[in-house]
Amino acid sequence: SQDKFKQVMPGGAGLPGSLIFLLVVVMAAIVAFYVFTFRVNPDELGVVMRFGKVSRKEPPGLHFRMPYPVDEVRLPKVTRQNIIEIGMRSGGAARSVRAVLEESLMLTGDENIVDINFVVFWRINDAQKYLFNIQNPEGTVKAVAESAMREVIGRSNIQPILTGARTTTEAGVQELMQKTLDGYGAGVLIQQVQMQKVDPPAQVIDAFRDVQAARADL
Repeated sequence: SQDKFKQVMPGGAGLPGSLIFLLVVVMAAIVAFYVFTFRVNPDELGVVMRFGKVSRKEPPGLHFRMPYPVDEVRLPKVTRQNIIEIGMRSGGAARSVRAVLEESLMLTGDENIVDINFVVFWRINDAQKYLFNIQNPEGTVKAVAESAMREVIGRSNIQPILTGARTTTEAGVQELMQKTLDGYGAGVLIQQVQMQKVDPPAQVIDAFRDVQAARADL
């Protein structure tokens, strides 16, 4: 090491042995810090696995661990609110909303078709279940949301859905989603279901409104 330092120092001057030793100690300490510690951010929970089995959970802060493959750390974001859109996709520079008809068109209990866009707000409430009980958490929540909405809509007539039953429908979907996800052991809490659009299909909406106006005139 001294020979290498002599080559890069002006005039070939060497460094004292004590300084070389100090530099080696500092470098070793830095390497040990990264190998034996991990940081949990404020929105995360540290789930530490030892030889593939969960051994402990750590709150935000700096914590000790053994190097991989003895210890492995997962950091799910347990306080973040997640949003899933059904029947639409929003975003982009123009803030546009794109319809996804294969998700939004649903059959009511009185055999009418209704076009529904809705969003689901959810978060992790059991990190261990969330990490290990389901393979694709976001995809699972999305599939359960669509299935629950179709079931609730399939038990209802179109008129209440389009008028005063929105809150009841949202509550019914939220309850059914939570029950289903709890059955999976998903570790997910459904915070809210919010319907964005509830209309007859675009192809018949004008005719539907004409019928409703005629009924109101009777």
